[in-house]
Amino acid sequence: MTEAISINRYNLLTVIMKSIIAAGALCALSAPAFAGPYANVENNAAWLGTDLEAGITEVHAGYEFEAGEDVLIYVQAGPAFVYVEDVDTQTEVSGKVGISADLNEDFNLYGEVSFITADQEFNSDDLALGTKVGATYRF
Repeated sequence: MTEAISINRYNLLTVIMKSIIAAGALCALSAPAFAGPYANVENNAAWLGTDLEAGITEVHAGYEFEAGEDVLIYVQAGPAFVYVEDVDTQTEVSGKVGISADLNEDFNLYGEVSFITADQEFNSDDLALGTKVGATYRF
């Protein structure tokens, strides 16, 4: 059973990372950002056909601030509710820190580092980290 849980967690993290990349690309194309506090609720799920295999819902509080005329930095964290098929839902802690910079009106660079705990512990051996980097060109 432990092996299946590890494989499902690996698949869940893969789906989460891909979803984060897609969300970042969409955010870069959205309306201009504002500086200040915000709330963010996000769900990422993995489906196999019509079966829900795994999912994670993050409920974050965050703060975004301007680091220059065309640069935004944000930090956010909060509980993450992790569902893996045939396993009880677990509550972990997750968070993100990111940066977005407009090089000109058509070109944006962005990056993010995210984490999620294992067994609600901030142990460097078990802390899952993810990164995202990208560029957006607007036509």
